[in-house]
Amino acid sequence: MESILPNPVIRRHRRALQLCFAIPGLSLATWVTRTPDVRDRLGASTAEMGLVLFGMSIGSMLGILAAGALVARFTTRPVILAGMGLVLAGVGTAALGTAAASALTVAAGLLFIGAGIGLSEVASNVDGAVVEREFGRPVLPALHGCYSLGTVIGACLGVAGATVGFPVPWHLAAVLVVATGLFACAVPGLRPGLGRPEPISAPPPAAGPVPAGGSRERRLLLDPRLLMIGGVVFGMTLAEGAATDWLPLLMVDGHGMPTGLGSAVYAGFAATMAVGRFAGGPVVALFGRPAVLGGGALLTAVGIALVSFVDAPAAAACAVLLWGLGTSLGFPLALSAAGESGPDTTARIALTSRIGYVALLTGPPLLGFLGEHHGLRAAMLPVLLLILLAAVLSPATADGATARERADRTA
Repeated sequence: MESILPNPVIRRHRRALQLCFAIPGLSLATWVTRTPDVRDRLGASTAEMGLVLFGMSIGSMLGILAAGALVARFTTRPVILAGMGLVLAGVGTAALGTAAASALTVAAGLLFIGAGIGLSEVASNVDGAVVEREFGRPVLPALHGCYSLGTVIGACLGVAGATVGFPVPWHLAAVLVVATGLFACAVPGLRPGLGRPEPISAPPPAAGPVPAGGSRERRLLLDPRLLMIGGVVFGMTLAEGAATDWLPLLMVDGHGMPTGLGSAVYAGFAATMAVGRFAGGPVVALFGRPAVLGGGALLTAVGIALVSFVDAPAAAACAVLLWGLGTSLGFPLALSAAGESGPDTTARIALTSRIGYVALLTGPPLLGFLGEHHGLRAAMLPVLLLILLAAVLSPATADGATARERADRTA
């Protein structure tokens, strides 16, 4: 990367993106920690609550699938504004649905939240890659650290609200007011005109129009290096999603921990991820992206292996910290690598983000199916194998200069 002295506009943009990453984390963690109270308020069974929660999965997938084409057509700023607007509208709708004990309204609110996060995350990552190049040093890890920080704050507030019995509708309404104020502070710093499709080097056949949106992304599926980066993203985000969805139950059912201690172990995982992301920039600058990603994948593998194979709750709890630290930089660093892997940064980041979110959303339910038949500790073994594959593929994430030098040496 070139060393460029950031000007005030770029610094304001980075601060705006920090808020745009933190708000979804705050909103989502608030909802997750109050889910038991919402279930009681709705009087829903486990199966009915599963259908309510399915609204967020549908919304997330719709947002992710649409984000790349929308950014290519409208640039990032309108997509971030629309996505964050949907997140805020979703929190408000979920609050109203909980107050009215309407499962359908709550599900609609979760659909809005999921769609908003899908849209804003992809567009914000595109902006983050631009700011990273302008700063001349890693920026995306700290931006994703803001998401983790928002998650930790939201989880702590949610646990406190549940402990004192604070009504869920008022809790969600308070978070909505805070999130709206934070977003109002972020809007002026978002620069227009970023994320426009870049011209591709090879002329289109028969002098036809340059493909846009989804067709540009489909062309990238033929890029072997980008596919290897996608393999890194898939393994890393699956490991993150497996911990997010199953870690408390894994500690309780697999290691016999009390429920409260199992939740505390997950809080430690989330906090470790936040620390790793905030501290990751200097580490990447010192050792390079492939070494940090490969080392992180191996650290994650050690953590998962200890949790799966060692019959000692204390050792498993400590291993979770390795799991969190190892996965913390996987997604942001792989997105940086995808953006630098060739022309058309927007489509490359959108496609790589989509691979990551597919792993995050679809992988954990499949692990639950395995856990039902073989136990949750055994269900982590596919994650272990895929994270080892990510370690093998990590050299593909080298920056452009390193990749060119390697190609020159082998020519």
